Amino acid sequence: MTKDKTEHHVIFGSTMLLGIFVGLTLFVVSIVRANPGPDGAASSTTFRTKCAMCHGPDGSGSEVGKSMNVPDLRSPALQRLPDAELAQVISNGKGGMPPFKGSLSEDQIHSLVSYIRSLHQKK
Repeated sequence: MTKDKTEHHVIFGSTMLLGIFVGLTLFVVSIVRANPGPDGAASSTTFRTKCAMCHGPDGSGSEVGKSMNVPDLRSPALQRLPDAELAQVISNGKGGMPPFKGSLSEDQIHSLVSYIRSLHQKK
């Protein structure tokens, strides 16, 4: 009888641990799916409203931007810059570029960096 009871407890304990493991795994997956990272549509909209006037819709530079010698955001030289440097330029401005830290959140700035990274594929 004791052996059966012990075996029952082991099976019950194993089942409980498996259930907890599966539950935690599903919980983590649901969090990751709920927060997929930068929203492509939102960052595209932010780029169009804040950046495209000078940098152009594809990052190559608008007529206005080219007259001010803005860099091509798709260029290999710009694409090699670290994310932190791009975020700093967006936040604080550079040359004739105004700072955006007062009008964009930190998340929006990091989403813009990701969006700029995607522009090299559209060249």
